[in-house]
Amino acid sequence: MKKGITAVAVVVIALVGFVVFIQNVNVNRIGAQQYYVQINQDGKRIEDKSDSGQKYVSYEYTQEGFDSKGKEKVLTFTAAKELRKDAYLRIYVKGNDVSSYQEVQADELPEQAKQKLEGAVK
Repeated sequence: MKKGITAVAVVVIALVGFVVFIQNVNVNRIGAQQYYVQINQDGKRIEDKSDSGQKYVSYEYTQEGFDSKGKEKVLTFTAAKELRKDAYLRIYVKGNDVSSYQEVQADELPEQAKQKLEGAVK
């Protein structure tokens, strides 16, 4: 009886841990390379329809990004809304595809990427 209760408790704890992990971790960022960009142009407005016929709008951006060592890569990604001008983004790249992004503050940029971004703006 005790072994059965212990086994059920272990399974419940594992399931709760898994649910908490999935809710708090963006799996698109796991194992991705990180690049940094500064939004300095308007996104290209793209209108499309879902399979159900509902219209939606997204914005496509093509930006020069830099990794923590200052290596450059041209990145193309979409956003569900227009992104704020002059915002810094951390871009997550898997292979050649952007899997995710998040806005960061200037003091969060790696030094090499920050120097390259400041040079690209001038």
